Amino acid sequence: MLVIDHHHPLTIYDVVRVARERERVSLSEATKETIQASRAYVDNIVKAERPVYGISTGFGEFAKIAISPDQRELLQRNLILSHCTGVGDYLPEDAARAIILLRANSLSQGYSGIRLSTVEKLLDLLNHDIYPAIPCKGSVGSSGDLAPLSHMAAVLLGEGFVLVKGEAVPSLPVLQAAGIEPITLASKEGLALINGTQTMTAIGALACYDGEQLLKAADIAASLSLEALQGTRTAFDPRIAKIRPHPGQIQCAENVLRITENSVIIESHEDCDKVQDAYSLRCVSQVHGASREAWRRVKETIDIEMNAVTDNPLVMADTGEIISGGNFHGQPMALVMDYFKIAISEIGNISERRTNRLVDPHLSGQPAFLTAFPGVNSGQMINQYTAAALASENKVLCHPASCDSIPTSANQEDHVSMGTIAARQSREILENVRHILAIEILAAIQGIDFLAPKRPGQGTGAAYDYLRSIVPHLEEDRLQTPDILAVHATIADESLVDTVEAVVGVLR
Repeated sequence: MLVIDHHHPLTIYDVVRVARERERVSLSEATKETIQASRAYVDNIVKAERPVYGISTGFGEFAKIAISPDQRELLQRNLILSHCTGVGDYLPEDAARAIILLRANSLSQGYSGIRLSTVEKLLDLLNHDIYPAIPCKGSVGSSGDLAPLSHMAAVLLGEGFVLVKGEAVPSLPVLQAAGIEPITLASKEGLALINGTQTMTAIGALACYDGEQLLKAADIAASLSLEALQGTRTAFDPRIAKIRPHPGQIQCAENVLRITENSVIIESHEDCDKVQDAYSLRCVSQVHGASREAWRRVKETIDIEMNAVTDNPLVMADTGEIISGGNFHGQPMALVMDYFKIAISEIGNISERRTNRLVDPHLSGQPAFLTAFPGVNSGQMINQYTAAALASENKVLCHPASCDSIPTSANQEDHVSMGTIAARQSREILENVRHILAIEILAAIQGIDFLAPKRPGQGTGAAYDYLRSIVPHLEEDRLQTPDILAVHATIADESLVDTVEAVVGVLR
């Protein structure tokens, strides 16, 4: 059970446990008291009939319009319904769960003036495995993720749709079957539910976690290619990184040395006349290391944003103030997710170059396209085409979303972040790179086959044995997509990394 407590910040690993492992969630007693104190102050404002944005006024350009007391519940309901304007495919279940968790965590900080019962209803969705159907497109990333969060909030009203076995169905019957009563929103609650950056942050947090695993898998892939191309470990000498001490470079070099330790293949050609390996091998620690540094910066921002209050206006119950500000603006997330896109894309770029080297007989020292029977067989020729296509597609997706801004709400909201677009693109790029790495790995283990009976190192050997238990040697041409998907699955489910770490210890 994960307990939301503002004294204990959430981590991306907490998010993964809730989003993917369906861990249940509750509120600490101290957090409940904080939420109730904030709400009590809002109730006092409502009684005093003070004009306050989002409580007794309209929204955005309509902030100058006063709303009478008898219409304020309708105001909040209409806010949610009118903002359900998303289009495109629905976000996957893990993203929907992560969004609910992060929104509940933000509301629990005590600066949003929401009722405790409303936050608990959000957690009821998580704890009953009810996933709002949230279209992936429609947010400009300021004022918060309005459209996606409205689709989430609509479910609390018994409106909108939820995902059941991948299909969108009306929410009300699903709520009723779970014994959850729809709510009627009180003053400010509609605004509190949707004015935040939780969609881009949830997608970003899951991508950040996957990126950490991907970076380890990339080091394994590069190590397998180093074996298959009969490269040298010299470029990973710790003395090289010591005099250019970027932490990511140091970590990657250490990983490759550990993974390839005791390699008979590499030891067998230590005295050959080759002077240097190509950059895609020799500069692995510099390139992968730079992406590690970018990942670390992204994670730092996500750690902050997951535990931030991104509402507006903010309720300062301790000083008796309600303050309008701009914490809903997604620029911090937009910039780092664009950075993340580039960093992960580069992992795919250098991987594709290693694949190209593996299949080219003029560069590899291996049979052409890694087939023993060329001509009648194409071997892994076209695998590299797919890797090239994915790498090229990533370059298009890497265009910074944060460079763009289109004014909204009659120019009241005249600069927006497009951070949610950047977050979605990061997930798409990451998935492409998983496939690119899978293609490299297939080529590398095929190349290692041709070097038998010489054995790869302790980590590469463990990876090779595991992968060969899943995908057989390519003796004659066959459908290649199933092989690519099988290796892709070992990257996505972390089993490849787990297999190697069981032998060499936890990779950095």
